Amino acid sequence: MQGLMMHMPLLISSILDHAERHHPHVEVVSRRTEGDIHRSNYATIAKRARQLANKLTSEGVKKGENIATLAWNGYRHVEIYYAVSGMGAVVHTLNPRLFPEQLVYIINHAKDTTVFFDSTFAPLVKAVAPACPTVKRWVLMCDSDRMPADPPVAGLLNYEDFLKGQSDEFVWPQLDEQDASSLCYTSGTTGNPKGALYSHRSTVLHAMGACMPDALGISSRDAVMPVVPMFHVNAWGLPYIAAMVGAKMVMPGAGMDGESLYRLMEDEKVNFSAGVPTVWLGLLNYVQQNKLKFSTFRHTVIGGSACPPAMIKALNDLDVQVVHAWGMTELSPLGTVCRLNADHLELPLEKQREVLLRQGKVIYGVDMRIVNDDGEDLPWDGNAFGDLLVRGHWVINAYYGGEGEKAFSTDKEGKRWFSTGDVSKIHPDGYMQITDRSKDVIKSGGEWISSIDLENVAMAHPAVHEAAVIAVRHPKWDERPLLIVVKKPGAELTAKEMLHFYEGKVAKMSIPDAVEFVDEIPHTATGKIQKLKLRELFKDYQLT
Repeated sequence: MQGLMMHMPLLISSILDHAERHHPHVEVVSRRTEGDIHRSNYATIAKRARQLANKLTSEGVKKGENIATLAWNGYRHVEIYYAVSGMGAVVHTLNPRLFPEQLVYIINHAKDTTVFFDSTFAPLVKAVAPACPTVKRWVLMCDSDRMPADPPVAGLLNYEDFLKGQSDEFVWPQLDEQDASSLCYTSGTTGNPKGALYSHRSTVLHAMGACMPDALGISSRDAVMPVVPMFHVNAWGLPYIAAMVGAKMVMPGAGMDGESLYRLMEDEKVNFSAGVPTVWLGLLNYVQQNKLKFSTFRHTVIGGSACPPAMIKALNDLDVQVVHAWGMTELSPLGTVCRLNADHLELPLEKQREVLLRQGKVIYGVDMRIVNDDGEDLPWDGNAFGDLLVRGHWVINAYYGGEGEKAFSTDKEGKRWFSTGDVSKIHPDGYMQITDRSKDVIKSGGEWISSIDLENVAMAHPAVHEAAVIAVRHPKWDERPLLIVVKKPGAELTAKEMLHFYEGKVAKMSIPDAVEFVDEIPHTATGKIQKLKLRELFKDYQLT
């Protein structure tokens, strides 16, 4: 016997309908690439999203078609999020920090047919467009009178002209909630980036889960600034979460420096934000150097990489509560959030801070386990550590295109799990703590850098006999790549020459910060490079 309840599919369009109906005048404030501060609201966002859906429909965009964005956080980007997914197509956010060749690969792999982009990225579009044959439309997101005299591509369209004359009446189709809604690629693996294809159901459930008090705890009383980019796992779901609860959204655009963030926070009375540690370092430096305080900013969620204890203390001293969170592109991204349990409130302050440095507990909708090399479960005793596996309502079941199947496994009960690539331990109270990464990738300022890709470039140098890349600590970027090289006998090679060899082969942000020449690199009995040994040898290496 089934329950006698209404069946309403979990669709992204329902979030926007709710925001328009129940929070129509709540503001969406954006710093634009045009240089000004733009003010909109959920009612206007909804109307313009319907106009965009009408235009895309008239252009022949079909259900399941991938529509890309190359843009900062702003109201137009939000409109695209809702219009494209709402009409049944797929929003594909492109990361402009990737090397052009990677972008070309991703656009072609996804078979994107339209790319919306901000003027900041016009040079990047000019570089990649000739190699992207599936793209039928390049649309510049700016006012009509700001179109460039020398367009980066032939037939360049304007976003405002795209909407002009379109009806704001559009009936969102009743899609299957399992239909694809958005696509994000992760470079957190070796080889080519892999796509995580989210559904309407997973996105709505993720937003609902993230709203909970022991998760992000966002409400209609908040003014939320998503500093995490909308091209990073859909800004951690904040454009959906804020609209779902009716919170004010403040979009920083390209102004990611400390002064720009501070001024916008103060002017718009932002009290909640989220981003990676690198961003907060710049904001903290500006505030401290100018002896400023925050008048409304009180909560920030920090993820992407571990937040240094000194940064947490500095923010606490400014009356900002720091919430550690952990997740991945494959998790939409939220997996765990670190907030104190009732029992922790009885602990001394130092002990509470120890807890808050962990990655936290899973929120409802996600489950996790740690296993040894044989796939056997390890105890949650705070000592045993192993590979971290997750499953849940918003965890991917496969990569887009079928790559990366080895990241998935099935347990004795037939449940499918995703291997995160992190090595972790879980404390008796259920708080997870990452101790290492099983994949030899480097996370720099929230961006993944593949050590294998860097090693392959180094090995192509005629003077290099062997090379290895490991992560070393960096005061600003958390981690940066250190290149360790064994030169061929009699070969001459300087660190400057070696680093110059990377130019044009990888993104600038991926080029190692330093080179160390050694006589030999340690190996295992099977001939593999001992990365653990290298990390131990260079654990005190100092970068500036």
